[in-house]
Amino acid sequence: MAASAHVSSVRALYKRILVLHRFLPIDLRALGDQYVKDEFRRHKSAAAEEAKGFMTEWQNYKDTLQTQVLESAQGQKRSVKFGANLSDGALGSFQDDQIGQLYELMLESTKSSRQFDIQEDSK
Repeated sequence: MAASAHVSSVRALYKRILVLHRFLPIDLRALGDQYVKDEFRRHKSAAAEEAKGFMTEWQNYKDTLQTQVLESAQGQKRSVKFGANLSDGALGSFQDDQIGQLYELMLESTKSSRQFDIQEDSK
């Protein structure tokens, strides 16, 4: 029964993050959606301890993004900046492959000609 509860909570978190991504600029949404899908797939068979840390970090991401989306919708910030800076302590706890992945994500999200050339539908 505990396994089904865990699967349910993982699915709920995954779906909530994808819903929140709908409020991101279209190119960041595409990048974020793909990253989330890849990460959740990659951790599908993670050990219990790793899964716990994974869920905690993605829950923190969801909470941060939800706060930023709500502030944006309420007009509390003139220029919306999504995301948050990582502390040196957080960076120090990453494995080498995670640092590389983070670096690639940073490069993709900040370059002027992004991989995803997506146009919003004009209504």
